[in-house]
Amino acid sequence: MPESKNRLLEVFGLFLKLGCIAFGGPAAHISMMEEEVVTKRKWMSRQYFLDMVGATNLVPGPNSTQMTMHCGHVRAGWKGLWVAGIAFIGPAVFFTLILAIIYGTYGEVPEIAPFFFGIKPAVIGLIVNATFKLGKKAFKNLELIILGVAITVMSLYGLDEFLLIIGSGVIGMLLMGFREPVRFRSVSFPLLIAMKPLVAVITNKSIFLTFLKIAMVLFGSGYVLIAYLDAELVEKLGWLTKDQLLDAIAMGQFTPGPVLTTATFVGYQMNGLSGALWASLGMFLPSFFLVGLLVKLIPYLRKSVLLSKFLDAVNAGAVGIMIAVTLKLGYELAFDWRAAVLMALSILITFFMKKISPLWIILGGGILGYLINLF
Repeated sequence: MPESKNRLLEVFGLFLKLGCIAFGGPAAHISMMEEEVVTKRKWMSRQYFLDMVGATNLVPGPNSTQMTMHCGHVRAGWKGLWVAGIAFIGPAVFFTLILAIIYGTYGEVPEIAPFFFGIKPAVIGLIVNATFKLGKKAFKNLELIILGVAITVMSLYGLDEFLLIIGSGVIGMLLMGFREPVRFRSVSFPLLIAMKPLVAVITNKSIFLTFLKIAMVLFGSGYVLIAYLDAELVEKLGWLTKDQLLDAIAMGQFTPGPVLTTATFVGYQMNGLSGALWASLGMFLPSFFLVGLLVKLIPYLRKSVLLSKFLDAVNAGAVGIMIAVTLKLGYELAFDWRAAVLMALSILITFFMKKISPLWIILGGGILGYLINLF
C-alpha cells in the first residue's frame, strides 16, 4: 500500500477514535490530540502544535475541530485535512442525530446523565497535563509568563476570549518595539480577523445560511454558541422555544466530539434529517477552508521576527485561557466530594502513569461515575 494511503488511514483511525471518546470540551480535545500526535506519534514538535493552537484562536469556528484538521494536514497533506476533520466530526454528528430522533419521538431528553457523571472529572487530568506541557513551551521568558497570568485572570473575569487573544499578540509586538519590519505577503490573515463584522450581511433565513452565519462569527469557546443560538433561533427567528434550546444544548454536552453538534440536534428539530444535514454543514464547513488558509499562514508568522513575537504572545494567551478553563471546570467539581476524588485520581494517573491511554481514563471515569450514581 502506498505511503500516502497508509498515512490517510492512520489519520482516519486516530481521529475517528478521538471523535468517539473526546468528551469534555475543546480544552480536553486538544489535550488528547497533544498526547497522540506530539508525545506518542511525534508527527510534529510541541512548539509547532502550540503555534497551531494559537492560530486557531485567531479565526472563527470550533478550535478543537480545526486542530484535528491542522494535524491531519501535517501528517497527510490536504487530503489528511479533510479526512481528519470528517473523522472527528462524524461520530459526534451521528450520536447527536440518534438522540435528536429519540427526542423527536418521545419529546424528552433520555436519562443518560449517570453515565457522564465521572467523565468530566476524568478529563480534568488530561487537560491539566496538556496545559502543563504546552505552558512549558509557551512561557519562554518572564514577559510571556506575566502575560499568560494576566490573560488567565482576565479570562476568569469573563472578558471575551477573542479580544484577549488579539490583545496578547499586540502586546507581544509592542514588547518587541517594532524593531523588525513586517514582511507578510498575504492579506488573508487580516481579512480573516475582519470577517466577524463582514458576515453580518448574511440575511437569508435558510437553515444552512443561518448556521453558516453563526459559524463565521463564533470566536472563542464552543460554549459561546449558546448565546448565538438563543439570539438567532429563539429571539430573532422564533424557530425554537427556550426549553427546546436547553434540551439541544444538553444533547451537545452528552455526546463526544465538538459541542457544536448542537447544530445537528437543532436542525433535526426544524426539518428532520435534511435539516440536521444542512445545519451541520453550515456549522462545520467554513472551518475546512479557514484551516486551509491558516496552514499557509503559520510559516509566514514564524519567518518574520515581529510576527513570530506576535505568535509567541498569542500562544501564551491561549495557554492562559486553557488555565482559566481548567480552573473554572475544577472549581465546579470541587464542591462534590465524589467528583473531586475522581478529578484528583485522574490528575495523578496522567502525571505519574503516563503509559495509560486517555481512552481508558475516560472509560474508567464514566464507569466509576455510573457506579457512584447507582449505589
